[in-house]
Amino acid sequence: MNADDPVVSLEGIGPALADKLAGLGVERVADLLWHRPLRYEDRTRVASLASLRPGLHALIVARIEHAEIRHGRRRSLLVSLTDGSGRLRLRFFHFGDRQVRALQAGGWVRAFGEARAGPQGLEMVHPEYRVVADRGAGERVAPTLTPVYPATQGLTQARLRHLVGQVLAMLERPGFLPDPLPAEIRDDRGLPDLHEALRTIHAPPPEADPAALAAGTHPAVRRLAFEELVAHQASLRARRRALQALQAPPLRPDGGLLRRFHAGLGFEPTAAQRRVIGEILADLAHGRPMLRLVQGDVGSGKTVVAAAAAVTAAEAGWQTAFMAPTELLAEQHYASLSAWLAPLGVPVWLVTGRRGDAEAAAAMAGGEPGVAVGTHALFQEGAGFGRLGLTVIDEQHRFGVHQRLALRDKGTGDAGMPHQLIMTATPIPRTLAMSAYADLDTSVIDELPPGRTPVTTVAVPDSRRGEVVDRIAAACAAGRQAYWVCTLIEESESLAARAAEATAEELAQALPAAQVGLAHGRMKADAKERAMRAFKEGRIDLLVATTVIEVGVDVPNASLMVIENAERLGLAQLHQLRGRVGRGDVESHCVLLYQPPLGEIARRRLAVLRETADGFEIAREDLKLRGPGEVLGRRQSGAVAFRVADLLRDADLAPAAQAAADRLLTAHPEVVDTLAARWLGADRRYADA
Repeated sequence: MNADDPVVSLEGIGPALADKLAGLGVERVADLLWHRPLRYEDRTRVASLASLRPGLHALIVARIEHAEIRHGRRRSLLVSLTDGSGRLRLRFFHFGDRQVRALQAGGWVRAFGEARAGPQGLEMVHPEYRVVADRGAGERVAPTLTPVYPATQGLTQARLRHLVGQVLAMLERPGFLPDPLPAEIRDDRGLPDLHEALRTIHAPPPEADPAALAAGTHPAVRRLAFEELVAHQASLRARRRALQALQAPPLRPDGGLLRRFHAGLGFEPTAAQRRVIGEILADLAHGRPMLRLVQGDVGSGKTVVAAAAAVTAAEAGWQTAFMAPTELLAEQHYASLSAWLAPLGVPVWLVTGRRGDAEAAAAMAGGEPGVAVGTHALFQEGAGFGRLGLTVIDEQHRFGVHQRLALRDKGTGDAGMPHQLIMTATPIPRTLAMSAYADLDTSVIDELPPGRTPVTTVAVPDSRRGEVVDRIAAACAAGRQAYWVCTLIEESESLAARAAEATAEELAQALPAAQVGLAHGRMKADAKERAMRAFKEGRIDLLVATTVIEVGVDVPNASLMVIENAERLGLAQLHQLRGRVGRGDVESHCVLLYQPPLGEIARRRLAVLRETADGFEIAREDLKLRGPGEVLGRRQSGAVAFRVADLLRDADLAPAAQAAADRLLTAHPEVVDTLAARWLGADRRYADA
């Protein structure tokens, strides 16, 4: 039997049990070894009853003094025990006559459970137990700590332990589950070999630290986490090498058009923008595809950087496809790019699900140098490019892997594949980016343009809603504009959230002197566009909206934002929303309106927003609170979930994993396929990405 054989190859597994195991991610024989215990029970020693404390799980052996059925609010079987050092009761609410007959005074019981404080001393409620012949028979103990696994209905711990035990025994067979990491790589980190780590995880010796094993900080778990990180790094970097071995059109114009672009902006790019533009231009000049991620906080000027790249492509005679996740954001990019590029003679076309014209389609298909801005409509069958040299993807985490590939493939041809520029306004901590984006070069715009006004943020309970409305009235009377963000469209009593429509009506009545508008995702696109445009043009004073305004709205006159039910949103989304104000030269405010009482995580989120406007600091806190999967938008991005590694807990392993991946690709390339098959699955999900 091989480690990669289906799990039904094991003794005692039929189709029904295989289905249950598949629900736990166990499909191959080796998958049982990656199925980590949640916690461990110490059955390696018998505890005296005198040593028990509430909350302690323990193995005890004691003599039955008395057993009786109590009839109170709830019928129960009480079994009083002693071992000479103290006393304990076993309590059973579900029992039968056979059980009562077995638990008679004078007999001996071996039991494992949690000691709890009861009405008359310590108790164990429904412990695991068996009747034994005498004390000596009960004192035989387990040789190792006992693992408790994630399970599912119909799959007992005993069955899981038996199955894992079968596979652990197979580790003695020559060639079964070879260790893919060379000894020199393991030794650099002081990590055990694979088989030693697996035995420690599933059958820890009595002296092992069960808390460290469960938490993932034990060297045995770190060994598996490191291997998994290396697998992801090596696969991503192998993909990068494969892509960079392909051709791309070298974009090396003389820069005259780019100089005119800079001169016509009307403002001076920041030093960070100039640095990132230089990194991009260096990539574009090569005959291999650029693969670059640009991170920049809200308002840092990523669009200007992308525009500079598009101008360079146009001057070299190539087209750019600029893809945004929503029509609203695509339209804003279209407006900005048109204002900057039209004076240079570079056409900008808008391609969305609702909009496109035959003339633009003909120009794109004919290869005219220019920029096509749009949504997912850009990679659909009707959109064609004659000379696509650059793709720009904004808010990349909102697109799936295959959507990005479909856009890239619009440009493959004799000249090679287009350069790729990926942008995100959600800063990602460095160690997290190293693991998640090992296939990309990364640029960071770590400076905001001058003139951005800091936003003062306050958290206010919903009971002070009237004061907040008065504040909006004052802002509108002073000629300023405001947002009111609702987190739900429909009423939901359980979440105490107000409908956007009801809120708009309520605020219109409370603010008769203000023009109140409404925008949410269920409105018809034309109606939503009219509302957004009216707000941008100053014809609406207060825009009541859902989180559709998270990206894509730039109204410098808006100086106040109220986020209702702010406790329900994540840090990154709150930061994005707050970035809609403070874009002018007037003092701006963000009010986080919450429903008390606040949970601990919600309280911390709101505190972080009040304390800092630094997107990278917010990202670090977001990572702590939500975990890597949510921060990266894994569900949207299609990235593979980690089975053992935790990108927050194991962040210190990321640099070493990257170095090890590079060593393997150079000196042991055959190992990379083994790692990919083991940790990424048979589909090799990075292979075509």
